[in-house]
Amino acid sequence: MRKAKVLFISQEIFPYLPESHIGRICRQLPQGTQEKGREIRTFMPRFGLINERRNQLHEVIRLSGMNLIIDDNDHPLIIKVASIQQARMQIYFIDNEDYFQRKYMLHDKNGKFFKDNDERAIFFSRGVIETVKKLGWPPDIVHCHGWLASLVPLYLKRAYKDNPLFSRTKVICSIYDEAFDDTLNGDFAKKIKMDGITNKDLAAYKEPTYVNIIKAAIDFSDAIIHGSEKIHPELVDYLKSKSIPVLTVQPDDNYISVYNDFYEELLKDMEED
Repeated sequence: MRKAKVLFISQEIFPYLPESHIGRICRQLPQGTQEKGREIRTFMPRFGLINERRNQLHEVIRLSGMNLIIDDNDHPLIIKVASIQQARMQIYFIDNEDYFQRKYMLHDKNGKFFKDNDERAIFFSRGVIETVKKLGWPPDIVHCHGWLASLVPLYLKRAYKDNPLFSRTKVICSIYDEAFDDTLNGDFAKKIKMDGITNKDLAAYKEPTYVNIIKAAIDFSDAIIHGSEKIHPELVDYLKSKSIPVLTVQPDDNYISVYNDFYEELLKDMEED
């Protein structure tokens, strides 16, 4: 029987970044999923505060070399990889000198939200999808963690829906307690636009607040997981209006098993489609 393929796309993973709730889940969940007999790939941004030498990152030349055009500008896509030896697990890193070389994640040293976080989200989401295309690896499930990965559902369900690698892919988003007060660049919707994405699809991005971009991620996802005890109350209400599977927050001691059971239910739906 063919192994199910699960693609994890995470804003952060411990130990490459300081320990956090998302980072811990995205370190343990892929390993636990692999140990349950599934094939996995895991991606995160190569933020500049990641120590490449200590973590033994190296560039994957055969995957690097593409350029992504954002707002009419070319941005080279560099792919790096590292291994978590004890887990027998590889982590792929999306890198670009313009977006990910600075020594901070989403805010500068004064705590100010980076003005180009909108383009960083676009580059990360598209970079992962293009790399998976180049790998020729068709994921059965894509599980997104963190708002920086929140564009993946839109891109997979619209811009890449006719690509045979993704035509049957089920997309899950985990929603966390990570809301930000800032608004992304006012041209966000225009920058996101690709063939297959309509103006109607982009409506939520016209006012790109945290709540609106996560609402859009919900709209284009096949299922949602509450990743934290507390998520934005407007998103809780929004989910109640949707007819997609929703998994409530799970305790730390058994979430890996429950998540994998959740994957199994979605995989059964694929077989029935």
